[in-house]
Amino acid sequence: MGVSKEKIGLIGIAYDEKSSFMRGPAEGPSAIRRAFASESSNQCAEDGLHIGSILVDGGDLTDFALDPGQRIEDFVTQKMAEFPRLLILGGDHSISFPVVRAIAKKHGQLNIVHLDAHPDLYEEFEGDRFSHACPFARIMEAGLAGRLLQIGIRTANAHQRAQAARYGVETIEARDWTGHLPRLSGPIYVSVDMDVLDPAFAPAVSHHEPGGLSMREVIHAIQSITAPIVAADLVELNPRRDRDDVTAVGAAKIMRELAAAIIRSN
Repeated sequence: MGVSKEKIGLIGIAYDEKSSFMRGPAEGPSAIRRAFASESSNQCAEDGLHIGSILVDGGDLTDFALDPGQRIEDFVTQKMAEFPRLLILGGDHSISFPVVRAIAKKHGQLNIVHLDAHPDLYEEFEGDRFSHACPFARIMEAGLAGRLLQIGIRTANAHQRAQAARYGVETIEARDWTGHLPRLSGPIYVSVDMDVLDPAFAPAVSHHEPGGLSMREVIHAIQSITAPIVAADLVELNPRRDRDDVTAVGAAKIMRELAAAIIRSN
């Protein structure tokens, strides 16, 4: 018997081998779970939905053997057979390529909403085509997304702007963000990098980039998605840099709102 369509599988991918600056995001899934379970807050989203009764913990992938990308894809494929929808905790942003590869096998070409300080569109970074700076280049190159909307970007250099033009990426830079999403259609995949937030709201990320979105702006963007969301990821929390778990608590808040958006949109 399958899991109810009102349930969401929560899985972690404890991987940060493709991080370019510092390690630590592999510890993100456990840190977010601890913050979510903390008695300092309840487990409801802002619309009152009790997320604790909706999420079913599907465990973490921690063994990546010789081919991490294939291991991640196979793990997600297995979990999609168990759960109607998935919420994935990272891990660095490199996980998004194999995750999306698995999701697209089931749902077809996706429309992706990507919240991040960085476009992650490098053709290669430091000699690695699968760096956490490259996943959306690989996703677009593979034809896995019909549409890629990036929100909060504030580090796009000439190469990444050229890549965005090459792949037809829609970019709303942080300086241009008005809080309004363009019209979207499903199936939607949402990818949230914690460094989309200004460092004042999320100090525990590896790459601090001032001038980012507030927590309210990120939550509003997620709550504004009405097209069907089939899966989402939340990545790049680095607990080694956290202070009083403030960023982990913020990540747990975003996780609750992502879960509510998945349920609300389907």
